[in-house]
Amino acid sequence: MTRKPKTGESQTQADYDILIVAQGGRLQYEAILFAASLRAQSPDFAGRLVVAEPQPGPLWDRAPTMSGDARATLTELGAEIVPFENRLFGQSYPHGNKIEALAALTPGKPFVFFDTDTLILSDLARLRFDFSRPSASMRREGTWPEEDLYWPGYTRTWKSLYDRFGLDFAASLDLDQPDEYWQRYLYFNAGWFFGADPAAFGQRFAEWAISVRDDPPPELALQSLDPWLDQVVLPLVIHSFGGGRPGRELAGLDGEVTCHYRTFPLLYARESDAAVAVLDAVAAPNRIKKVLKSYEPIKRMVYQGRGAKVRELFDRDNLPRSEKQIRNKLRAEGFWMR
Repeated sequence: MTRKPKTGESQTQADYDILIVAQGGRLQYEAILFAASLRAQSPDFAGRLVVAEPQPGPLWDRAPTMSGDARATLTELGAEIVPFENRLFGQSYPHGNKIEALAALTPGKPFVFFDTDTLILSDLARLRFDFSRPSASMRREGTWPEEDLYWPGYTRTWKSLYDRFGLDFAASLDLDQPDEYWQRYLYFNAGWFFGADPAAFGQRFAEWAISVRDDPPPELALQSLDPWLDQVVLPLVIHSFGGGRPGRELAGLDGEVTCHYRTFPLLYARESDAAVAVLDAVAAPNRIKKVLKSYEPIKRMVYQGRGAKVRELFDRDNLPRSEKQIRNKLRAEGFWMR
């Protein structure tokens, strides 16, 4: 899935790697949809689509590798499957795969990581990445840190982490937001992020994640780091490389260019008509359908029409305020699947 840059197109924009992580089970099917949507919606993408696959080892109870059918389908769709070893996380914290998988990329070559539960909705060339200023997804809720009667507050909690790694905490703040309000503090969803050098980015991400996991500052005593560890450390890493909140040039991410849907019931409940149309189109070819229908949520939601019924339950112009409320309604109506 490569091409030469068009005349006048910057090398920075035209030539970067996309990284996703896939393994046996749900992720391999999501990866197929990601690859199919990339091929259909952004056929001139210049870089590699790297599907990093964790390998069997002592940190897994059973082999995490993909099925032969899934691997063949991804290869047919132009993906390059690259193995990597889990040395730090593995089964105990699978979110750590996105940290360790960065070692599977070419050092020094710009990268964009996406979670597999993402669809490409239009041409990636519409986006303008400044790889010298890394950033990540702002489609998030105030999930961490959690407020508690005896906690030290947002400022002291976050500042303890910046102090741990010698970072300028004040420079990370959004001063348009009030003190002790969660959006004042640099916090991302790790569904996508990018940088200039996956080797340097991944090494720092791993070292700092292990530091926070194994020896959290006292201010984090009441906080859970599972599953939030990657999202706690990601802002620190991005800030340390001179990055921050994404600018308007990346508004298409989590918008008209990409859709991080998380689960198929959530996709049908809240995402755009364009996202549903792309999903239907890329899942339709028989060679892809043959593999995807092995996964029950796709089989029921996409091929058996339950997704359309979910869609009828929600007004996309007046959705519940939180994702939790949407999930609760899906469960109450018997449509929750993952």
